[in-house]
Amino acid sequence: MSAFNWGRELQQRYNAIHGSSLAAAITLYGFLALFALLILAVAIIGLIAGGQKGFAKEVVGDLGITGSSANSISKTIQTAQTSHRLGTIIGVLGILWLGSSFALAITHAFNAAWGITGLGMISRGRGLLWLAGFSALALGELLFSSLWSLLPDFLSPLSVLLGLVVNSALWFWTSWILPRRKVPWRVVLVPSVIAAALFEILKFIGSFVVPRLVSSSSELYGSLGLVFALLAWLLIIGRLIVYLAVVEAWRGEKGVSA
Repeated sequence: MSAFNWGRELQQRYNAIHGSSLAAAITLYGFLALFALLILAVAIIGLIAGGQKGFAKEVVGDLGITGSSANSISKTIQTAQTSHRLGTIIGVLGILWLGSSFALAITHAFNAAWGITGLGMISRGRGLLWLAGFSALALGELLFSSLWSLLPDFLSPLSVLLGLVVNSALWFWTSWILPRRKVPWRVVLVPSVIAAALFEILKFIGSFVVPRLVSSSSELYGSLGLVFALLAWLLIIGRLIVYLAVVEAWRGEKGVSA
């Protein structure tokens, strides 16, 4: 099959399962999960700050932020210092529920691509398991990236390879644990590596595009501009997830296991 015909069939399958709607659902729950993560992060900052009165100013000074943004961050930290216990509880519960809901949205995309149904609460349980594994892999990537920054500059290209390996593991874990189907691991591996490579490219492009998008959106819409920019970025990732599911299902139907 030529590349053109393959791409056309891929898009037809994407449209047939209403891929845009599935991507939108992933975007929504991903945004809500990030919001819960933000609440938890602010609560942890408040817990670390404790009763230190000058902590907010120190954080703003270290970040080099000025103007209205500095005032907003200072007020957020000061609020967190007085309500960190409640914020921690809400953040943890929010992460567990919205994180598993985010996993369910991804699961639904894979199940739709494969033409199968979910397992109700069992799917949510798998979502919590996925969330734990995803968090461990993501923290591991952050740790290795921090350690890698201490190495000589000529070894820096290897950090891209490290990112590709970790991202492949993240995609493989996602497509292996969430959907309700059993396939050979090689069917899952190839789309995971492709998705990881595309995600690395998106991260590279995003390092240039996203700051400009946030800046221009903020000028037009104020603080809502950051929300619009984040939603646009999450929608791109959501579409990538749905396409990954479609490619995987196509390989499975063709009996590709080698």
